[in-house]
Amino acid sequence: MKHIILLISIISATINLHSQDNIENILAEIESNNTMLSALRSSVEAQKLGNKTGNYLQNPEVEFHYLWSNPNTLGNRTDISIKQSFDFPSAYAYGKQISDIKNKQADLEYKKQLRELMLKAHVVCLDLIYTNSLKVEYATRLEHAKSVADSYSSKYDIGDCNILEYNKAQLNLFNISNELETIEIERVGLLAELAGLNGGKLIDFDVEEFPWIQLPQNFEQWYIVAESNNPLLAWLRQEIELSHKQIKYSKAMSLPKIDAGYMSERIVGEQFQGIVVGLSIPLWENKNTVKYVRGNAIAFESISEDQKQQYFNHLNMLHSKAVGLQKSTDVFRNNLISFNSSNLLNKAMENGQFSLIEYIYELSTYYESKDKLLELELELHKTAAELNQFK
Repeated sequence: MKHIILLISIISATINLHSQDNIENILAEIESNNTMLSALRSSVEAQKLGNKTGNYLQNPEVEFHYLWSNPNTLGNRTDISIKQSFDFPSAYAYGKQISDIKNKQADLEYKKQLRELMLKAHVVCLDLIYTNSLKVEYATRLEHAKSVADSYSSKYDIGDCNILEYNKAQLNLFNISNELETIEIERVGLLAELAGLNGGKLIDFDVEEFPWIQLPQNFEQWYIVAESNNPLLAWLRQEIELSHKQIKYSKAMSLPKIDAGYMSERIVGEQFQGIVVGLSIPLWENKNTVKYVRGNAIAFESISEDQKQQYFNHLNMLHSKAVGLQKSTDVFRNNLISFNSSNLLNKAMENGQFSLIEYIYELSTYYESKDKLLELELELHKTAAELNQFK
């Protein structure tokens, strides 16, 4: 008996690993083929190039003056000037750091969109596993209902049962057949949704068993990793750092700007040339800029703390829910195995202890329990998928 149990455990583990591999392979395929992600990747690259603009020297200014004299005897005058403007040197350093942070944020935004899409695709895969499992279950029920319906059809032909029992057997067959058709329609719709996420390429997904999941035992330690992998929280951390850099950048931009260059002036018989140095004193242009950026930094720090707390509470709720669902599922499954009376019901009906109506009623209770178990497993795995999307 122990060997049989061990063999069943090994087979179950193999099926679960196969299910997990199938889902991971599909998610990898969707990541490569999804059109929205492809467009988003192009957008991120363009945004990165845009973030690098605006942090270079201003364009140099070149002026040429040719002046006619009056009277003509004075000769004409020619002026040439070349001038370059410079912000305070530290402004360029902070501008480069700001550009790097914005590029990191662009990558994090892509990761955020990617995680959301992968979770959506994962949920569709779980719905398909549930639907595939239901299809197998109802196909078995349909065969059994056909057997019962055929039996009562034969009995009715020879007058061994009444019209009520005959109709009940046929109605039971019709209901199960109709339910199986509905399940197939749902399955086809889910496959179409999965293909849509995969750039229109069809995916054959016929897995019927939910993969094995392991919930974190120590939530506090596990949360530290989940928090560090959350692209939204990482984006907010970068936004806080960006705000502090912008404060320094604004201060640097409030320092005097320097103009330097060369100028030449030539008239008849004389020439003057030399360097040109100018200073722009920012008295009003950047007024309140530093206060505004500092206020933004304080606001984002508050937003980040709020988001972190909300994220912790949400994951804590999901973890508690998943643990509870896992316990309920295990208990439900064990009880369903222990209290399975389908074989006894068949013998009781064959021996005339149950009428067909009583038999169908009792059997429907068992079927409802099996359906409820599948629903519990689906809810458990959806909760675990959301819980583990940033693991």
